[in-house]
Amino acid sequence: MWRRRPDGRDTRTEEPEAPPPRPAEVPALTVDALGRKCPIPIIMLAERINQVPMGAVVAVLADDPAAFTDVPAWCRLKSHEHVASHELPQGGWSIHVRRNY
Repeated sequence: MWRRRPDGRDTRTEEPEAPPPRPAEVPALTVDALGRKCPIPIIMLAERINQVPMGAVVAVLADDPAAFTDVPAWCRLKSHEHVASHELPQGGWSIHVRRNY
């Protein structure tokens, strides 16, 4: 982006760099909800998220299509962070949640 300096000269200003992406984190806890229908994966996550330290990641393994959208929605509702969702080779997802409180 070009900006005119107060003295009238044109200078090019650099755009601020985006922060580097966080490295993939190894989950501190894995909740295996494969084969369970929603809301069971969310209930299992809610019961166990306090077992990890704040800032740690919990992986929820789920194959119910509702869990793919419901777990991130639960994170927004409860002020936790939905870090990522990864497809599992056998079907389903590993949905990563960071504990914020």
